[in-house]
Amino acid sequence: MEAIKLLHGQLIVSGLHRHPLHISKVLAFYTISPSHLPHSLLIFNQIENPNTFIFNTMFRAFAQSNTPTEALLLYSQSRALGLKHDNMTFPFVLKACVKIPAMIDGQWIHVHVLKLGFISDVFISNALISLYSSCKELGYARQLFDEMTVRDLVSWNSLICGSAKAQRFNDVLRLFEMMRAAKVKADGVTMVNVISACTQLREWELGETVVKYIEDNCIEVDLYLGNTLIDYYGRRGFVEDAQKLFDEMREKNSITMNAMIATFAKAGDLVGARKMFDRMPERDLVSWSLMITGYCQMKNFLEALELFRKMQKTKIKPDEIVIASVLSACAHLVARNLGRSVHACIRRNGITMDIFVGNTLIDMYSKCGCISEAYKVFDGMRKKDTLTWNSIILGLATSGNGDSALQAFSDMLRTEFKPDEVTFLGVLIACVHSGLVDEGLKYFESMREVHGVEPQMKHYGCVIDLLSRCGQLDKAFEFIGEMIMRPDAIAWRAFLGACKVHGNVTMAEYANKKLNKLDPGDSGNYVLLSHAYAAAERWNDVVKLREKVAEVDIRKNPGWSIIEIGNSSVSSKVAAS
Repeated sequence: MEAIKLLHGQLIVSGLHRHPLHISKVLAFYTISPSHLPHSLLIFNQIENPNTFIFNTMFRAFAQSNTPTEALLLYSQSRALGLKHDNMTFPFVLKACVKIPAMIDGQWIHVHVLKLGFISDVFISNALISLYSSCKELGYARQLFDEMTVRDLVSWNSLICGSAKAQRFNDVLRLFEMMRAAKVKADGVTMVNVISACTQLREWELGETVVKYIEDNCIEVDLYLGNTLIDYYGRRGFVEDAQKLFDEMREKNSITMNAMIATFAKAGDLVGARKMFDRMPERDLVSWSLMITGYCQMKNFLEALELFRKMQKTKIKPDEIVIASVLSACAHLVARNLGRSVHACIRRNGITMDIFVGNTLIDMYSKCGCISEAYKVFDGMRKKDTLTWNSIILGLATSGNGDSALQAFSDMLRTEFKPDEVTFLGVLIACVHSGLVDEGLKYFESMREVHGVEPQMKHYGCVIDLLSRCGQLDKAFEFIGEMIMRPDAIAWRAFLGACKVHGNVTMAEYANKKLNKLDPGDSGNYVLLSHAYAAAERWNDVVKLREKVAEVDIRKNPGWSIIEIGNSSVSSKVAAS
């Protein structure tokens, strides 16, 4: 740099700094460094009658800088001066168009290329394909590609990258097959896009072929291809292959380690995922999100909440995915206070209250017994979907607010959203809790006839429960016999429970026999029958039943209790007797 400055000084002293031939070397050297770009422009503006080489030097510098629009302004200036452009001009100005992006300017430059007869230049054609691909004008890009008499690897990669960016993954795979047929050897850039396409389309068989192609052609697995392959292996559940590649990679970054965390979590190996998480020098939002959602998916809700507390001590703010996962954990653990603090965290951090987060908040408050707070969230949501309505209807129904749940259902019918099987589950539960037998039967019949929703076993179970709770055991038994599907253990258990309440031992014994065939290991079946015998004061039968349970060694499942202390949840196991 000192030698260049000395040369520049000598040119200024001699007055030759205005001459294109003499100053070109100095200018070219200054434009290499972005920090010297303002000084380069100052030198350029002092040159008298800059030639094509001088302009090309400036085009290249600005195209590679953070101010690519300057390249287009200079290009317009050069045309106004009547400068004769060459084949080196257009790759630089088109690169600037890609970076901005400037589709209209690019098309304008394309016209100039055609007029000057440079379209046959492979570098210029590649730059045009890159422009149209980056602007998602793949029709123009493909037309240019097809008209090229000579194509190189960059030509193929430009079109493949553009197709991948536009999520046209089938086109990526077709182009790769064409590329192989043309006997053009792919590189790492090609394979990143092809492997990603196989992953997105779940084309696992083709993916194996592509991995073999990488090995057979000795394509270097750099950081980008390595990360893509780990993601591919992870999606397929190939943990050992992902681990082997991870160990072999010389360079790794947070994306690499996040991909491994995702691989372990998907395979259910949260221990391996946590080890990878703990060894990360720096964790980003994705790292925390993967671990927290991984714990929630494996129903390790306490661990998810504990990790979220650690995340709050960092400078990383949670996003909608983390918040939804944590709220789901709070709902499962009925951690009301922590759920409220998470809701406050949403407001404090300005996290977008989208439909996803709103629905999770409604579900959390409903399961925690805070139905009024759930309804406030529901009422404040500007945008709703079917899940939003389902969440509030189910929340109101399970909290004993049957009338409000049915009113919400009526309100839903006046919107654009159509009820589904979950909606009717909430409606039927509302009828069960409110003892609305006639209304419940009408809603059940309307599922198929009016709304085109096919009743599932859970809907039949609700009707059985509805009839049974109201003492209409004969009608419930008749309904079971008319079911188009075979009643499951839940349906029979609801019926057995009602038999116990209403003292019908004969029907209770029949229901118990059905349950013993469907779910013989459940101790609850015998407990319900024992209570039915006790209610009828048939103590000998109670004793015999207990002896039978002891003979077949049926054990009660242990229960769990969760106590919330402040914003912490403590679990305890209750041993079975």
